[in-house]
Amino acid sequence: MPKRVMEGVVVSTKQDKTAVVRVDRTYTHPLLKKIVRRSKKYHAHDAGNTAVEGQTVTIQECPPHSKLKRWELVAGEGAES
Repeated sequence: MPKRVMEGVVVSTKQDKTAVVRVDRTYTHPLLKKIVRRSKKYHAHDAGNTAVEGQTVTIQECPPHSKLKRWELVAGEGAES
């Protein structure tokens, strides 16, 4: 099964080797037919502490690194590829 890949903005880099990434999504409301914006935060493993707040990055699903970290940084400006 392929790994899920998402793109988002780094919100926090205060933890060691961890970046909190906000992923935004839009969808049409089933009844009102309006465009609705929702966002969710994911903890991503950042081995080199390369992420910077405000940076757009790509995260990929991975085996668990800790209780909350099930994603890892794969691309972005300065991220390890």
